[in-house]
Amino acid sequence: MMVRVIVRRPAPSTGRSWSVRDDAAAGPHVPAPPLADPSALGPTGTATAPTPYWPGRVVPVGRSGSLHVRETPGPAGETAVYVHGLGGSSNNWTELAGALSARFRGLAVDLPGFGRTPPPSSGDYRPAAHAATVIAYLDDLQRQGTRPVHLLGNSLGGAVSLLVAAQRPDLVRTLTLVSPAMPDLRPLPSRLGGRRAALALLPLLGASARAEQAAATPAERLARTMALCHADPDRVGPRAFAMAAEEAEERAALAHAPEALHRSFLGLLGTWLAPSPRSLRAAAARVRAPTLVVWGEVDRLVGVYRAAHTAAALPAGRLLRLPGVGHVAQIERPQTVARAVLGLVDAAADGSWPAAGTPVRARGTVRGRLDAAARRVRDRLPRGVAGPEACGTVPV
Repeated sequence: MMVRVIVRRPAPSTGRSWSVRDDAAAGPHVPAPPLADPSALGPTGTATAPTPYWPGRVVPVGRSGSLHVRETPGPAGETAVYVHGLGGSSNNWTELAGALSARFRGLAVDLPGFGRTPPPSSGDYRPAAHAATVIAYLDDLQRQGTRPVHLLGNSLGGAVSLLVAAQRPDLVRTLTLVSPAMPDLRPLPSRLGGRRAALALLPLLGASARAEQAAATPAERLARTMALCHADPDRVGPRAFAMAAEEAEERAALAHAPEALHRSFLGLLGTWLAPSPRSLRAAAARVRAPTLVVWGEVDRLVGVYRAAHTAAALPAGRLLRLPGVGHVAQIERPQTVARAVLGLVDAAADGSWPAAGTPVRARGTVRGRLDAAARRVRDRLPRGVAGPEACGTVPV
């Protein structure tokens, strides 16, 4: 049964623009990304018939760790690795992985302490620790013959993926960041689920609010999370909600789940307060891979005002802003995000979107003229499309 939660939705920061190219108030101007043709996409579900979660298994990582990984079958040769956000799981990538399955094999990880991955033996939930685990996993893949991957991260997973790409450029071919958890210290109760949720954080005064939270069912907590993460949670169909509610019930039975969520949040907050040399912005400046930044205009958790500055901090960054979309664009608009990811991969391959420090392919050559013509065609395609798409999964 769908649990309704009514929230006051903030107005988008720009009601007319899919990117910041013509929006000076939004921050620095950042190049626009190309979008691939919709015919290049693999299958996705619908609100009434969402894609079933991809099968997963626990794999050893490094010398003593492990990760639960869900695999989306795809052509051999190119691999996409997906990293979820705070409180999420590998299931948050189900529809996007399906849309990209015509081009890539997909591997969606559950970070330590989330989904079906056990908690880390070290008890360290900082983004740097999560990044070290992902690096160990990518190292293992490379030893098994996998080439540098297309790395995608959302929210906390975006911050983790950014750290991975900054530390190990040899492991990452392209980088996609969906509403990455860049510093946003605005004290807005709505970002925490409303005034009652914000009150629950207070040590003494929040006792009753915490008791109220504890009494809520997993489905009720899931509905509140959806109200924060989705621009329009009513677009999620009952079947998709039921699938996510079943996962929420499973997670609620895990003794380590509250600690993993709480300590990962505190670890993320620590990166927001870190001095400049150790900040996420400093890490962004070290990323060499061609990087796509995707941000929903109605993101209630990490404000879209951070979007242009984040993309500008990346030496090879470009930005796609989506009207009518919240914090989880890969769930809300999987087809649009997939087109942008394929546009990134194709442009990185033809040299029109080079890695940092690599010159753009010369236009004077025959190949250069063909690439320029292809870019002009792509640039005429509609950008930031926010039409009806599948909402097959929701974050938990």
